[in-house]
Amino acid sequence: MAFAIPLRLFTTWTQGWIALGAGGLLRQRLLAGAMTMDADRMRREGAGQLMGRVLETESLEDLALGGGSLAALSVLELILAVVVMAFGAAPALGPLALLIWVALTAGIAIRYLRLRRNWSGWRLHLTHGLVERMTGHRTRLAQEPPEKWHIHEDREMELYIKQSAEIDRWAARLTALAPRGWLAVGVLILTPYFLGADPGSDALAVSLGGVLLAQMALKRAGLGAVQLAGAWISWENVAPMFESASGIARRPPAPALGTGDGPVLEAVNLSYRYPDQNQAALESCNLTISRGDFLLLEGSSGSGKSTLVSVLAGMRDANGLLLASGLDRPTLGQQSWRKRIAVAPQYHHNHIMAASLAFNLLLGRAWPPAAEDLGEAWEVCQELGLGGLLERMPDGLQQTVGETGWQLSQGERSRVFLARALLQTSTSKGGLVILDESFAALDPETLGQCLQCALKRAPSLLVVAHP
Repeated sequence: MAFAIPLRLFTTWTQGWIALGAGGLLRQRLLAGAMTMDADRMRREGAGQLMGRVLETESLEDLALGGGSLAALSVLELILAVVVMAFGAAPALGPLALLIWVALTAGIAIRYLRLRRNWSGWRLHLTHGLVERMTGHRTRLAQEPPEKWHIHEDREMELYIKQSAEIDRWAARLTALAPRGWLAVGVLILTPYFLGADPGSDALAVSLGGVLLAQMALKRAGLGAVQLAGAWISWENVAPMFESASGIARRPPAPALGTGDGPVLEAVNLSYRYPDQNQAALESCNLTISRGDFLLLEGSSGSGKSTLVSVLAGMRDANGLLLASGLDRPTLGQQSWRKRIAVAPQYHHNHIMAASLAFNLLLGRAWPPAAEDLGEAWEVCQELGLGGLLERMPDGLQQTVGETGWQLSQGERSRVFLARALLQTSTSKGGLVILDESFAALDPETLGQCLQCALKRAPSLLVVAHP
């Protein structure tokens, strides 16, 4: 017992030290992985599954650290209990019975892990369905009869409640029945020595101390197993984000913008096929854009314009050769590539963050911004016809926009996306701005104003539009 208290103090200190160090590194790694995950995969998963992944990342760190420390401490205490009981009244039967009981407890933990995996999968399914139904709530109200609005939710919730009750029963067996059952078994083993087969009071006290130590260790092991099971399942859900970050390699600083040899952008024999399609979206595509070029790319719907834009922007990996200022993307790195190639995607693929307007405009710049960056952002807004919007906003560029902030019209959002791309490359003489149907929501007068701003500020420009 004299070793138990120092051991617990050391474990608590170690857990706090790991939480501050390893926990921060884990968050950074998951964030980097989330930013580099395959865009098509994220779209297929939908907002609900992505939200579920975020919830899992929140619980992974706490469950892993808490459960890991409890499990480590319980293992040490169980080893100590075996040693203590080996010097007690039942030196052979006591340790053997403890090892058998630990094996039974491990079997309960494995069963609990399997049940919790199914339960967690169903919980994430409910989260995904709820978010998707909330997203399409207006369509649902218009198309579904009121009496059918909650039929599926009720059925799914009944199944979820049944699974929750089952997992609670096994958790109780693991955290309560296993340690208390061992206490009863341990006392039963020592009962003959209590009744008359006296091995000596010292040996009996040692054995009883070993039984109590094992009982506390099993209780701690059960709690640790519950947390580790949750951490393991959370890890299975966030592993794609963690592994996605492995593609980010440390590279030497890329050449300064505009100093590489060759055209601003050169594509040779590019081909791309979506994973779930047999026909190629791009095939043998060749394109050269030099400094100062202003190009218009037209094509019908489904002809591969947006696919080409995503490949040029570095959001998809295609077969063929793709160079920016004479350097390929693996050489430059993703961050340096995006400093050279700025893209304003189609409206439904672009987003306004729930933050200040300045933050949304300067996503491609360092944050917090310098006074020069804010001044340039204000000038671009004026040139794009957003001056009236800034005057109406009480806080100007610092006004919060997004879901619960100042609501922007579709045309205003389109111009914010355009300004964001222009500000991303305005400091580069060798940059390229790609606008994918950025003018579709604008009236002719505003379109002409925005086009003049883009021609003035973009070092090179590629505009994608319908004929």
